[in-house]
Amino acid sequence: MIEVKNICKSFGPLSVLKGIDLSIEQGEIVSIVGASGAGKTTLLQIMGTIEKPDAGEVRIGGCPVFTLREKALSAFRNQHIGFVFQFHQLLPEFTALENVLLPALIGHRNRGESRKKAIELLEFLGLADRLSHKPAQLSGGEKQRVAVARALINRPDVVLADEPSGSLDTQNKAELHHLFFDLRKAFGKTFVIVTHDEALARLSDRMIELCDGRIVSSVQTGLS
Repeated sequence: MIEVKNICKSFGPLSVLKGIDLSIEQGEIVSIVGASGAGKTTLLQIMGTIEKPDAGEVRIGGCPVFTLREKALSAFRNQHIGFVFQFHQLLPEFTALENVLLPALIGHRNRGESRKKAIELLEFLGLADRLSHKPAQLSGGEKQRVAVARALINRPDVVLADEPSGSLDTQNKAELHHLFFDLRKAFGKTFVIVTHDEALARLSDRMIELCDGRIVSSVQTGLS
């Protein structure tokens, strides 16, 4: 599903990624761990085509994404990649349903069909009674589930999550961790999760550790 070959990235004199090679299979849940500054988020952003590498190649579903022109790359990102962020990134003036719909509308998908899919996702995530609520009216766990529904609305091949449980309390963390596996079972999605949360990392199929811009270990956890 995702092939990363010899990815290098620097910001000025700081070398953040130093030749990363990584392969992630369809339906796999992979966590990326490491100390702050190890390069985890930069690697995730490159896999998500948000950031471009200085050298190396990324293929998603066989497509060499950085050979695409900017408009085509944006369309590819919208269609094939879903994102979940630590602080939800929900638009405060929109309802839960409207926030989930946004990527579909940006991708020029049929509004009626997309609305139906958004409602189905929110119901699946236990938010049937929160469709018309705005983010300020939602709990932290509810906001993150809205963000997960938004990531799934375009039926992406892969969902990339950057510290998705970082702003949640213990109970909501546990619920979110198990939600990823429920979603994998229900929809067959591939998940790549950057996290400092060891419990989440050890639940994943594979835990990859970065240190100083290099992969130093890749462990099959076998706990999922």
